[in-house]
Amino acid sequence: MFDFEKLEVYSKAKQFNATVSSFLEHVKVSKNKKDQLERAAFSIMLNIAEGSGRFTKPDKRNFYIIARGSVFECVAIFDYLTDQKAIDETTFKEFYSKLEEISKMLYGDF
Repeated sequence: MFDFEKLEVYSKAKQFNATVSSFLEHVKVSKNKKDQLERAAFSIMLNIAEGSGRFTKPDKRNFYIIARGSVFECVAIFDYLTDQKAIDETTFKEFYSKLEEISKMLYGDF
């Protein structure tokens, strides 16, 4: 087992990524916005994994900061989708809550 597989934040990011993938099959937005959200959600997971494999604390921290930036990017995309009436406020709040939890976990890993 790799170190990142033991991290709760990785499990949360993996679950979030799966939820986003499923969500994107049903939402009606442009291909480029779907692609951007999919890449940002996947980036959270990948940067957590990559960071866990680094040997120095500053190196690990850098990847967790990048992952957290992708969390913020996802929040902004969901905010945009809400403004565009592509999703309702309830859906926004559900995704927001998951992203907030991941963000707090990543901040705690510093």
